[in-house]
Amino acid sequence: MDSTIETSPADIGMATVVLAEDHPIVREGIRAFLTKTTRHKVVAECGDGATALALVEKHRPDVLIADLRMPGLDGLEVTRRVHQDFPSTAVVVLSMYSSDSYVSRAFRNGALGYVLKNSDIKELNDAIVSALSGKRFLSKGLTDRAHRDPISADRYELLTAREREVLQLVGEGFSAPDISEKLSISTRTVEKHRSNIMKKLEVKNHADMIRFALQRGLIPLEISGNRTAS
Repeated sequence: MDSTIETSPADIGMATVVLAEDHPIVREGIRAFLTKTTRHKVVAECGDGATALALVEKHRPDVLIADLRMPGLDGLEVTRRVHQDFPSTAVVVLSMYSSDSYVSRAFRNGALGYVLKNSDIKELNDAIVSALSGKRFLSKGLTDRAHRDPISADRYELLTAREREVLQLVGEGFSAPDISEKLSISTRTVEKHRSNIMKKLEVKNHADMIRFALQRGLIPLEISGNRTAS
């Protein structure tokens, strides 16, 4: 079972860091890099989102490095809560996803850095340094997006709260009757919402809705599976 590791805050270097990454080997590599080649100090580490929040509350670190996909609360939700409740802690998201949707949601939720897992590990240090100065950082392969406002409105913003709920459930593979039962609305109302969603998103069919939900980061790749092909 994955365990939480905490270290003494003594002799802190340039930045105190809480590291949240659910793969122990990856976490160990990041900790070793930060410890041996930078002045940063990893004061605590864990493998899930809920523990990450608890560690941020306890240590009030300068930076939280959060994996985008973790058990329980994912990195995007952790980022949102840290930004809201502990604004003095900068968040750097670590991710294997390079799509605009994930980058946009990370920055919208308050992240100051977005680092791809397949990038040079030195970028992680660059991201931490940028975050400490209040500047955004994007991995090299995403730098073209640094000149665009990731918080700009998109078609998703046109949807009502109820339409977003319906889109989420459609993306997760629920049928109209299932959605009707879950949201306590009629099947006819579900169909009306789906029709409005397709118009607003400018998509033509059910499969396009699922693809949009996936690209927008509303559903994980593992949940969507092969549904977009149906």
